[in-house]
Amino acid sequence: MGMSTAPPPPTTSKTPQKQHLEAVGAYQYVLTFLFMGPFFSLLVLILLFTSLWPFSVLYLVWLYVDWDTPNQGGRRSEWMRNQAIWRQLRDYYPVKLVKTAELPPDRNYVLGAHPHGVMCTGFLCNFSTESNGFSQLFPGLRPWLAVLAGLFYVPVYRDYIMSFGLRPVSRQSLDFILSQPQLGQAVVIMVGGAHEALYSVQGEHCLTLRKRKGFVRLALRHGASLVPVYSFGENDIFRLKAFATGSWQHWCQLTFKKLMGFSPCIFWGRSLFSATSWGLLPFAVPITTVVGRPIPVPQRLHPTEEEVNHYHALYMMALEKLFEEHKESCGVPASTCLTLI
Repeated sequence: MGMSTAPPPPTTSKTPQKQHLEAVGAYQYVLTFLFMGPFFSLLVLILLFTSLWPFSVLYLVWLYVDWDTPNQGGRRSEWMRNQAIWRQLRDYYPVKLVKTAELPPDRNYVLGAHPHGVMCTGFLCNFSTESNGFSQLFPGLRPWLAVLAGLFYVPVYRDYIMSFGLRPVSRQSLDFILSQPQLGQAVVIMVGGAHEALYSVQGEHCLTLRKRKGFVRLALRHGASLVPVYSFGENDIFRLKAFATGSWQHWCQLTFKKLMGFSPCIFWGRSLFSATSWGLLPFAVPITTVVGRPIPVPQRLHPTEEEVNHYHALYMMALEKLFEEHKESCGVPASTCLTLI
């Protein structure tokens, strides 16, 4: 079948008010991504030593009672997923969602999302919100974006990200989703994870994939079809300081990742008030997320290494084919190749 794309934003000239709203939409996502977790963690701690300590105590009791909720379906809110602010975020770049094949809702899916980028902006916009009409483009599917499990230990922030359908990228959490009696569950996994974020260099397409096979085992255990997804432009919305492999700076980044679960990156965008000054506002570069064709996978409760390697190889070939078929239409030079490490 031919490609179909979510309806693009209007192409008419944007008014200054519209431009400001889009910048606010993009900026709030960056600030939330970077600072919401630390802010509420400190707030809960500080309030314990003030006359408002009952608020912190009550929340901590709630956190204890609610601890396992992220691994047991969470609390998804369609109201949050449909907020107007996400349409402003979409229009700022703009972000597009491209469908290349039908994904029937009579089965489950494991979508491998590439590349991670600095903040996974395209994937959040397309799979965790309805700004590009995912439910209309893929009727009957229910997307779940799997992210770092440690984020669900952070006070308040955990409740915020759960409302978008984000789930811990843990075996317990993903097994719970794919074991539901209702089919049409679509788990979206950032396969390259925090390590891949270190390679989010403008104009480069380097993926951490060759040794990442856990998502294939997950698909085999549940008989869920594998679907490659590539987000063109994801690496271009920030400038990243990349350190040479083997340097002490790179070693520090890897050591920090092993301890904390995420990679500290030195990155920058433009200023909120000036396009020529640096800041945290991302550059307005188009992001096009292309959803590939499904790869049927049989159910194997205890998959062998040969089976895992076979479907992992099929997945890598499908991803490379997807990249080659769509790179030029997404502004990537024909001579550019996908690098898998």
